[in-house]
Amino acid sequence: MSKKTKKITSIGGSALIEGIMMRGPKRTTVCVRTGENEIYSEDVSIKTLAEKYRIFKLPFFRGIAGLIDSMRLSYKSLMLSADKAIEAGEVEEEEPSKFEKWLDEKFGDKLVKIMMVIASIIGVALAIGLFFFVPSYLFDLSAKVIPAFEGSGETAVLWKSVFEGVLKIALFLIYIIVCSQMTEMKRVFMYHGAEHKTIFCYENEEELTVKNVKKQSRFHPRCGTSFMILMLIVGIIVGLFVPVKPFGIAFLRPVFKILLLPISCGVGYELIKICGKHDNLLTKIISAPGLWAQRITTKEPDDKMIEVAIKAIKEVIPEDGSDIISK
Repeated sequence: MSKKTKKITSIGGSALIEGIMMRGPKRTTVCVRTGENEIYSEDVSIKTLAEKYRIFKLPFFRGIAGLIDSMRLSYKSLMLSADKAIEAGEVEEEEPSKFEKWLDEKFGDKLVKIMMVIASIIGVALAIGLFFFVPSYLFDLSAKVIPAFEGSGETAVLWKSVFEGVLKIALFLIYIIVCSQMTEMKRVFMYHGAEHKTIFCYENEEELTVKNVKKQSRFHPRCGTSFMILMLIVGIIVGLFVPVKPFGIAFLRPVFKILLLPISCGVGYELIKICGKHDNLLTKIISAPGLWAQRITTKEPDDKMIEVAIKAIKEVIPEDGSDIISK
């Protein structure tokens, strides 16, 4: 964990395509680099689950809502940044094929919406299969050659939960490592680093300049990467309460773990909030795996990226100090 800051803010954000989204208590702003000396900014908003339903303001439930709302807001911001980056020529748009042109002429914007829905469904299905059913299936295969994995007692449950959890974390890390090798993703990870550094600069009550931001740490305890790692670790503990073969059917274990995912999400969210508010031995231990993973998902930004991050955070800092959690 970074050295203790002078204050802690609720402001957070996410890296985009050639830009950054910063989310404050009153505004959420997307800033995108559109030229050598030009930065486009636009406010975005969604109706949060907590605003719609009171239950999502309560501990644990707010973690589920926070994850869903963050995904919705990040998607909306990402699409905006992609459009602006392409318009500005910061990202090259591939020439559409004849078939793509035909589809566009026939269906127009409706096709894009349909394709996005299909892509989202396929993505969720692949994630569920890869992170829930594959680890369970591989453990069952391993049980045929590893005696300790056999049976359905407490020992087998322990081994299966640890096996699944470690494999999930390994798959997640491999995925982000592969992504980090792509040129486009390297730049996104650099913007991610700029976001963290700028928030730290603000929390250390230093003037928001490129020079001051550059010297800050790029590893922040309230990062989405840390949240994902914590969810996976909490999932190991949750798995201890699910039988190897519920009702004698091995297929039901990953199904039950999917149904229990809100618990992992809620606990992970509360742990992130605790780590963000306190700096002690326990929170350092809890934060350590996520901070290590940020060595992959954040990179040192250049000055132009930092300028975008500074503009984004300045847009969302409230004048009444309502973003300050503690000092």
